[in-house]
Amino acid sequence: MTPDHIAGKSFSQQWRELVYGEQWFVNADGVRVYGRPPPIQRAPLSNPFTLIAMVSPQQWVFFLVGWFAWSTDAYDFFCVSLSATTLATYWEVAPSTITQSITFTLLTRSLGAVIFGILGDLYGRKWPLFINLILISAFQIGTGFCESLSLFYGLRSLFGVTMGGVWGLSAALALENLPKESRGLFSGVLQQGYALGYLIAAIINLFLVPNVSSGWRSLFFFGGGFSLLMAILVAICPESPLFTNNKTTKQQAVVTTTRAFFTEMGLMLRSEYVRCIYAVLLMTCFNFMSHGSQDLYPTYLKTTKGFTDHNATIATIIGNVGAICGGTLCGYLSQFMGRRTMIITAAFVGACFIPLWILPTGFSALSAGAFFMQFCVQGAWGVVPIYLSELSPPAFRALFAGVAYQLGNMISSSASQIEASLGENFPTTVNGSSVADYGIVQGILLGIIFFLLIVLAFIGRAHPVVDFESYHRAGVIDQAGHLTDVELYAAKDGLEFAGSEQTET
Repeated sequence: MTPDHIAGKSFSQQWRELVYGEQWFVNADGVRVYGRPPPIQRAPLSNPFTLIAMVSPQQWVFFLVGWFAWSTDAYDFFCVSLSATTLATYWEVAPSTITQSITFTLLTRSLGAVIFGILGDLYGRKWPLFINLILISAFQIGTGFCESLSLFYGLRSLFGVTMGGVWGLSAALALENLPKESRGLFSGVLQQGYALGYLIAAIINLFLVPNVSSGWRSLFFFGGGFSLLMAILVAICPESPLFTNNKTTKQQAVVTTTRAFFTEMGLMLRSEYVRCIYAVLLMTCFNFMSHGSQDLYPTYLKTTKGFTDHNATIATIIGNVGAICGGTLCGYLSQFMGRRTMIITAAFVGACFIPLWILPTGFSALSAGAFFMQFCVQGAWGVVPIYLSELSPPAFRALFAGVAYQLGNMISSSASQIEASLGENFPTTVNGSSVADYGIVQGILLGIIFFLLIVLAFIGRAHPVVDFESYHRAGVIDQAGHLTDVELYAAKDGLEFAGSEQTET
């Protein structure tokens, strides 16, 4: 079957696939068929140590490389959040002026996701990720030498391009080689590389920055070295076996060409636009949730609650400990409760903790609020890596997941700016002085986002029975020069009833 002979999926078929779960799957006879797969019989809750023991040493290597690469990326991003008030003092501007750089970073991440996602699905995970990390290191070190605000803005924008490529490549490298039974648990651990990076940055900001002459610049210098170290580790790591092995999964598949890759990518976009739009909307809510609860949080504690730099950093660290715990636990439970159920539960519980997060004035209560809020926020996020992989067209896991993630980032890029600007327009009084009330703005924004996330998670259904190993990478052609796996993008509108199947031809 050639692309010219493929009737793309209609809107109604795409909607049925998204909402009702129609898909290609391998049936009990070992034949790949199209229809609505039988309900999944969820296994009892497994011992997490049993799931960990299922992972081979080589699979551990790929997971840890992807996890640490993502942690490095998060560290580099949060350098600005942690030093926003210091940078504002250094350049004699308002904190909202500094947080504009966060907006610029988020806006440019989508470009990086497209560039490095295509490179990752076409040429492999390893070398695109290596180049990505080298560039991040250069931009981080360059930021540490900035003397002007305009140069700072420019470098943070370029950093955003490189940052945008890391998540899709890291998630694909870390998860695609794991046993299916372990993917939920390790998805939660992987995503908490984000919280781990934030935690490391907070610790460096707490203990190193005040004690060296370079001050805030040392935070960025350390990040540049951290990224360079990760690039070296990626260079030593072999290529993802799933990427290299699926070139020969089927006997007739002989070669991958760049032209065939872009032809298949066009087919995917034409036949999966509903899924693409849904994934972007979903990730917009997720990113509003995380950036709305994290990016301005240290500034909120210092400005609205009157915390010292030391106490604000300690509270941030406590929140990130909660994030790591929540992401790991919820990712693990999603393997048995279901991805959507876990996201909805975490979002609902998180909404209930908003008062504890913004109303207290003491360190202990606010720190507890930070812990439980980030437990829920990153608990929902812990499901995202594997959920997006299962939502993705199998041949485009790096591109689809990465671009959806970063387009959501781009749309939500104004989160910290909105909070900073609105907070300055709603003053409150702290120690007799009028200051911005960031807390009430953050609480309202998160309440709205939690509600929207629950609605979207209820709608979308992933492909939980997809075997990544049974599909080729994108752009593989057979001996006749035709794309393989093109049936994934073909119309199947004759299938209108639950349980119906059509065998692959």
